[in-house]
Amino acid sequence: MKIATYNVNGINGRLPVLLRWLEESTPDVACLQELKAPDEKFPEQAIKDAGYNAIWHGQKSWNGVAILTRNLDIKETRRGLPGDPDDTHSRYIEAEVNGITIGCLYLPNGNPAPGPKFEYKLRWFERFAEHAAELLASGKPVVLTGDYNAIPTELDAYKAERWVEDALFRPETRVAFKALVDQGWTDAIRKLNPDKVIYTFWDYFRNAYGRDAGLRIDHFLLSPDVNKRLLAAGVDRNVRGWEKTSDHGPVWVELADA
Repeated sequence: MKIATYNVNGINGRLPVLLRWLEESTPDVACLQELKAPDEKFPEQAIKDAGYNAIWHGQKSWNGVAILTRNLDIKETRRGLPGDPDDTHSRYIEAEVNGITIGCLYLPNGNPAPGPKFEYKLRWFERFAEHAAELLASGKPVVLTGDYNAIPTELDAYKAERWVEDALFRPETRVAFKALVDQGWTDAIRKLNPDKVIYTFWDYFRNAYGRDAGLRIDHFLLSPDVNKRLLAAGVDRNVRGWEKTSDHGPVWVELADA
C-alpha cells in the first residue's frame, strides 16, 4: 500500500501537475494540502476521471486539505481539529482507509514570529498533539501526514543557521514536533534515512531547487503497528522541477499488507 502526501499549492491552478503525478506515481492514497479552493470549486470530476475517490475540506483562497484513494473505500471520520470551535481554518481531515486511520494536516506557517500567527501555530500544534495522543491510545493503525511547517533538526534545512528566527525552525516549533514524535510515533523518512539530507520543499526564489537549497517540512508519522509494516519511503523530487509546479515535492511511504 502506497500512501503519499503533497502540498499542491493551489489545486485548480496546478491541476495538470497533480494529475500527471497521480498517473505516474499511482499512490493508493494521496493526502493533499493547500487546495486554496472552496468546497464547491474542488475538481471532483477530474480527480474521479483519474481513478480516485476523494473527500475534501476546502476554503476560499487559503488552506484546504483532501484525501484521495484509488480502488479503496474511504470513510471520513473527522474534519477539523477538536479544541477550538472558533477556528475556521480548513487544515485537518481524517478518514479510515483499508483499516488505517489517516490524518491529513496543514499545520500553520506561523510567520512572522513572534506574534499572533506564531501563537496560533503553537496552539494548533498543541491541539493536534492532544488529538494524536488520543489516536495513539486507541490502539488503531494510524498515519498522520502532511505539511507540518516544522523543520525538526539542522539536518532538515539547507544552511539551518539562516532559519533560527523563522517560525518553522524556532525552538518552540522544534520542541513541539519532538514532543509529538515522543508520544510513540515514528518519523518514516528519518527512520529509513537517519543521516541523509532529504528535502521536501524548495522556495521559488534564488534557484532554490536547482541549488538543492531546501527544507524537510512534509512528514509521515506512523503509529507502532504501521511502523512495523514500513517498507520504503521517499520524495518525488523530480516533480518539483516540472513546469508550473508546487514548491513542495510529493512524499510517500510504502507499507506491507497487514
